[in-house]
Parts: sequence; C-alpha cells; structure tokens
Amino acid sequence: MLKVRVMPTLLYKDFTLVKGVAFNSWRRVGAAMQAVKVYNMREVDELVFLDISATRDGRQPDYDLIDELADECFMPMTVGGGIRSIDEVRRLLMVGADKVAINTAAVERPALVGEIAGRFGSQCCVVSIDVRRHADGRNEVFTHAGTKPTGLDPIALARRAEADGAGEVLLTSIDRDGTMQGYDVELVKAMTQAVGIPVIASGGAGNYGHMVSVLCEGGASAVAAASIFHFTEQTPLEAKRHLAAHGLPVRH
Repeated sequence: MLKVRVMPTLLYKDFTLVKGVAFNSWRRVGAAMQAVKVYNMREVDELVFLDISATRDGRQPDYDLIDELADECFMPMTVGGGIRSIDEVRRLLMVGADKVAINTAAVERPALVGEIAGRFGSQCCVVSIDVRRHADGRNEVFTHAGTKPTGLDPIALARRAEADGAGEVLLTSIDRDGTMQGYDVELVKAMTQAVGIPVIASGGAGNYGHMVSVLCEGGASAVAAASIFHFTEQTPLEAKRHLAAHGLPVRH
C-alpha cells in the first residue's frame, strides 16, 4: 500500500486566506505566507493552494504570489484557480508549483487535461471535482468555486479525466465542507471504486478519526483538510501519528 498523505488546503480569496462552510460564509484566517511557514514546521506531506476567486474574476493565477510562496515552501505544492491554458500551467510550474489542480477547466475545456499530461506528465495534473448531493441522492459537479451547476455526474467526469491522463482526483464534498462532521465516505468510496488513480478526500474533516474512516472505508489515498487545522489545536503531524497508530502507512 502506498503511503497516505495529509494535505492542508489553503483557500485564497481577495488577497487573503479564507475558510467557509459549504463554500459560503467565508471567514478570513490569515496570510498565505504565514501559513506556509507554519506548515513547513509541521511535517506536511503536500500543500494545496486554491485561488477560489480567480475563475470568478476571469483572471489568470497570481504568478508573483506563487513564486513568493514556493520560495518558502519546503513541501510539494499543488496550485489551482483560474487555470485555462497549457501556457498558464507552464508558468505556474516555472515559478515553483509542483502540480496544478484543474476544476472549472476540466468541465469547460476538458482537452486541457490531456495537454497537461502530455506535456508535463500525469503526475502533474490533479483534477479537482466539487460535488453537491441533491435531496434525491443524486451527486452533481459544480464549478466556479461551487456556484455553477453542470449537470455532470462526478464519477463520469473523473473517468473521463483519468482516460485523458489525469494523475489524481481531488474530490470535495461541498455539503460537508467546513462542517467538521466527517468526510462523505460514501461519495469517496464510490469514486475510488470507479477510477484507478489516487483520490484525495476533501470536505468535512473534524478529527483524526474522520481521516482514518475515509482512508480505510472510503479507500482514499490522501486526506485534504482546512478547518481542522485553522480552528482547532490538531496538527498534520499529530494526524499522521494517529494514522500510523491505526496501521496506516504514513510518510516520515
């Protein structure tokens, strides 16, 4: 079994880090550079940085900001938000991103996934899928930071992305996001059973037990989390110790 990863998520909006509930009610939680420096000391496996206002504002990624953060970031960093072309991917990698996360573009311009995989390798391309569950149990993909319904089934989108060369899926339950009530294990399990690439579970982590559940029961390869690290005393290092104590292989 591959070693599981603990991946803090930084959500960047209007020049600051934020955290909300169900992709809404955003609260400011500090500066991006400060967070990077803190996580450098906490044995984080990877960092996810998502500019959640870039697509909404119709702008490209902030290359200068990523350059500054990457200079101080001693762990692999996945960067998402506003990416629509292979040239933007190239520029992000040049300034220090290790991977890129494609969300809205994976729906509106799916050929980009294959272009990234072909030019830079599958390991570079993470397809980020944000999902809402309707009252009838149907799961639907939303884009534009969870504001635009697509009518797409998340598993169908992930299978297409995998076929096009995506290396990972970052799967976020919008309903669970920020609630700290636990991951949507059922959603994650359905995804891991449908695709052969690693699935990063996101949305809902409130304690280390939630991480164990989604890894063991859901089959996730990694856990992404934000609120648990912003609003509690729990840390990525303690999370890895807890996972190891439950027999899960972690990176040291």
